[in-house]
Order: sequence, then C-alpha cells, then structure tokens
Amino acid sequence: MTIQEIEDQIINEFANFDEWLDKYSYLIELGKDCPAIDEKDKTESNLIKGCQSRVWLSCEHRDGVLYFAADSDAVITKGIITLLIRVFNGKTPKEILDADLHFIDVIGLKEHLSPTRSNGLVSMIKQMKAYALAYSMK
Repeated sequence: MTIQEIEDQIINEFANFDEWLDKYSYLIELGKDCPAIDEKDKTESNLIKGCQSRVWLSCEHRDGVLYFAADSDAVITKGIITLLIRVFNGKTPKEILDADLHFIDVIGLKEHLSPTRSNGLVSMIKQMKAYALAYSMK
C-alpha cells in the first residue's frame, strides 16, 4: 500500500467516531499494537527530543526500506507513534521524505491534542524524517 492509501484508511477509521473521547480511546487501542522496540534500544539516543512523555524510536534499514519500532510511557502518545509507524513502515526514505501526512489535519489530531502533545507529534515526525534523510544519503 502507498502512504496515501494508508492515510486514507486511517481517515476512514477515525470517521467512525463522532466524539473525540472515542478517538482517544481508539488511539489507546492502537498503541497496544505498536511494533515493540527492543529493550536494548531504549537508550537516551533513541529518545525523541521535544516530547513531554518519553518516546523511544528505533529505525532499521533493510532492502532499501525503513522499519520503525517504538515505545512510550504515555498511552495516547504510544497510539500516535503507532499511527506514524503504520504510515511509514516498509517505505523508502524518499517516500517518507515526500509524505505530507495530510491525515493528521483531516482527522483533527493536531487540534485536539494538548500543546505539549502537539509539539511531541511534530517531534516524532521530524525524527522519522531525519532517519529517512540519513538513509537516503547512503
């Protein structure tokens, strides 16, 4: 699936919920499916800077595509990083760098997060794109 197709899927899933409390519950559920980061990768260097909660993100480059794993000490944040991993996992660095992530605005995620969580979301995206940029130069 393309990034666009995955984003459309996410938009459709969130359209099933009228209330933001239900959307938060869904995010928490999604976090339970987060590709688990290896305990050895829960290091200071894998902590995403700019997040109020602790979020660890690792990235592996195999066969020209990137694979991410993560963990967080906050359940909603873990759901957010799970969404981003779902969009970016198995994609090339170029696909990741070119992605506009319009689903975030369409589902209203950024506007319904606290300012600190919203900053964290931006930091997560920046870190994932930084990995993509680094691997695109290899």
